[in-house]
Amino acid sequence: FNTISRTIQNNYETILNYFDNRSTNASAESFNAKIKAFRAQFRGVRNVKFFLFRLSKIYA
Repeated sequence: FNTISRTIQNNYETILNYFDNRSTNASAESFNAKIKAFRAQFRGVRNVKFFLFRLSKIYA
């Protein structure tokens, strides 16, 4: 219970924010999942600049 208590104490503002504004970070989590899927599809990319360019063109 101590761990749960500390977690709630550290994050109470964001927890309450959901109840006040009904806002979540679901869109950010979805975007992160898309980036992970894209990265998994193109394993072994050597040109990081080109990878980031393609990532920005697809998801921007």
